[in-house]
Amino acid sequence: MDAQKFPKYKDYYSFKDKLKRLLWNGCYILLFRPFGLPYFAAWRNGILKLFGAKIGKGTIIHASVKVWAPWNLITGIRTNIGPHAYIYNPGLIKLGNKTCISQFAFICTATHDYTSVLRPLIRKDIQIDDYAWVAASAFVGPGVHIGEYAVVGATASVYKDVEPYAIVGGNPAKFIKYRTLTDKE
Repeated sequence: MDAQKFPKYKDYYSFKDKLKRLLWNGCYILLFRPFGLPYFAAWRNGILKLFGAKIGKGTIIHASVKVWAPWNLITGIRTNIGPHAYIYNPGLIKLGNKTCISQFAFICTATHDYTSVLRPLIRKDIQIDDYAWVAASAFVGPGVHIGEYAVVGATASVYKDVEPYAIVGGNPAKFIKYRTLTDKE
C-alpha cells in the first residue's frame, strides 16, 4: 500500500487538551457519576464548575449525563439535563433559562469534513434558547440554534435552526406547527 494514498490523520488536540480530558473523565467516574441522588445536584454542578462549566442557579444535571468537555458548557438558571443525555461538546453548548434536555438526547457540536480524505474535525457551537425543550432521544447537530419555547420532538434529528415556538419532529426534523402556550411565567 502506498502511504501517500492514505495520509495520516491529523490530531487537532494538544497534549494539554488530552490531559484535561483525562482528568475530567477520572473525576466524572469517581466524583460525578456515583452521586446520583437528587440531594447531590449541587455537588455535581460544583464538579462541573471546577472544570470550567458555567452552571446557572437551580440547574439539575443528572448523574448519568455524559458531558464531554465541561469547559464548553454554559447553562441558564433552572435548566434540566435528563438521565443518560450525551453532551458532546468539543464546541460550545449554551443552554438558556429553564431549558429542558430530556433523557437520552444527544447534543453534538462536532462533525468531520467528509469532502477531505483526512476527515478533519469541524466544531460548530449550539445554542438552545430559554424555555426550549429537546425531547427524549432527540439529536441536535452541530451549529444548530433552537429558538425560545421551541420543541424538538422525541427521536427527532435536527440539522437546521428551529424557529422560536416551533415544534419539529422526524428525521430529518420538519416543522409540525407552532406552539401555543395557555400560560406563561
